[in-house]
Amino acid sequence: MFYLYCKQDRQRVRERQRDREPPKPCPQYLHGTSRSLPTKISLSPLSWRPSLHSRAIFPRCQKPRTLIVVATILKAKPTVLVAEKLGDAGIQLLKAFANVDCSYNLSPEELCTKISLCDALIVRSGTKVTREVFESSGGRVKVVGRAGVGIDNVDLPAATEQGCLLVNAPTANTIAAAEHGIALLTAMARNVAQADASVKAGKWQRNKYVGVSVVGKTLAVMGFGKVGSEVARRAMGLGMHVIAHDHYAPAGRARAIGVELVTFEEALLTADFICMHMPLTPATSKMFNDDAFSRMKRGARIVNVARGGVIDEEALLRALDSGIVAQAALDVFREEPPPKESKLVQHETVTVTPHLGASTTEASVYAWPSILASVLLLHHITISNFKLFLYILSIWIMMVQSELAPFVALTEKLGRLAVQLVAGGSGLKFVKVTYASARVNADFTAKKRGLNLTEERIVLDGSPENPLEFIQVQIANVESKFAGAISDSGEITVEGGVKDGKPHLTKVGSFGVCVSLEGSLILCRQIDQPGMIGRVGSILGEELHPGNKL
Repeated sequence: MFYLYCKQDRQRVRERQRDREPPKPCPQYLHGTSRSLPTKISLSPLSWRPSLHSRAIFPRCQKPRTLIVVATILKAKPTVLVAEKLGDAGIQLLKAFANVDCSYNLSPEELCTKISLCDALIVRSGTKVTREVFESSGGRVKVVGRAGVGIDNVDLPAATEQGCLLVNAPTANTIAAAEHGIALLTAMARNVAQADASVKAGKWQRNKYVGVSVVGKTLAVMGFGKVGSEVARRAMGLGMHVIAHDHYAPAGRARAIGVELVTFEEALLTADFICMHMPLTPATSKMFNDDAFSRMKRGARIVNVARGGVIDEEALLRALDSGIVAQAALDVFREEPPPKESKLVQHETVTVTPHLGASTTEASVYAWPSILASVLLLHHITISNFKLFLYILSIWIMMVQSELAPFVALTEKLGRLAVQLVAGGSGLKFVKVTYASARVNADFTAKKRGLNLTEERIVLDGSPENPLEFIQVQIANVESKFAGAISDSGEITVEGGVKDGKPHLTKVGSFGVCVSLEGSLILCRQIDQPGMIGRVGSILGEELHPGNKL
């Protein structure tokens, strides 16, 4: 840490310098060693009186240009529980910043016991982080890092109630999952797994394992998000005709890739291959059931690298036995690992892998920057290599902030504007947030206070580079002075977007505008009669004189 020496200490300092004795407070980390830095560093400028002859003594710097004090607060390293096997490089990075407990294959009871001693938890898809886990932590766990995209194995409402941050790495395993989907599709089409097992059993059955070609076949991609779109690109490179079904996918984004968006019914009727890449939600749970299989093109082949719950496994087994589905390739199951006696796993036309969608060396490396940065920022972790931390943080900022930062500012400004328009009103019970991409979670605190906060996502014909087009905040059932002035329905609606990287107000009530939300903004309610704008301008001109305050 740096010390501040005043006038009475100057003689002692000169003697030390003359004897070439380094100052005791010299920070070792400035000399390139690997000792730990203080946990929390705060910088503050000093205000000096001219009569006070004082100076700051900095190691190896006789004439410092900037006078600052570095205050340190010592704090123990937090404990991070890594509950599933991850890349060794990421583990080594984490050990530089925290006490790491790598405990794999924990039972629910063991996880509940260990979690009470940890500040952060990092998992993949195999660990269920339930409400019991959060309650067992006693509020100590502040971050759950999901090394991957799916978060259905984490109880999100329980995490919100406990004030725990859930962080995932949505782009880390995109390419890995897409590649695995294509690998399963081609391996299934050519009976690679079955032929491999046959040869290793001492057999040579060339005629038994005749496959089918994928060129010219129709592939239906169910779920056209990041992974689905990457699968579509690769399938088109194989010469396949690709269609997709996704209620939320922008039509323009699909057209840019060369993919046709179709209904669920059309996908079932026309697809030779069906590849699933949708999340597991109440709407997609058992989406492929007996009814769906009965409407499917006979002899279709199915690939699932999404979530096991989107397929009714008993219904799939019946479809395989009846010949409606010719083959299936499954990387995920409703219960993982599946029972050893599972008839579906043992079926001769089924190719299975143990949830390997994200299991590549590169994917495990890509998942670490965002997870590590979140843990570090929340806990102010002691850092032994500050440059390494800045590198990790810069990657995280580039991945997240460049895309979402303008919309974060826009959301805050729209909320502040809506609240001011409601000021003085009564009966506030309903708030609605409308946006063009599912990136926001409902506010648990608002619900606890009896406020009905709902979300609505609108499908836009946008480009893949900017899927989030606008955000709208609507407050209903409120009586205020502005409500009647800007809307006939008693609702207050403000809408905004991002233009040239800056938040803009595009709509107030039923009035379309285009106003930058940078700086101060004045909204005034007035009588609709000639001369009002001039009078308002005159008042502002007089009151905003440099000598006056509005």
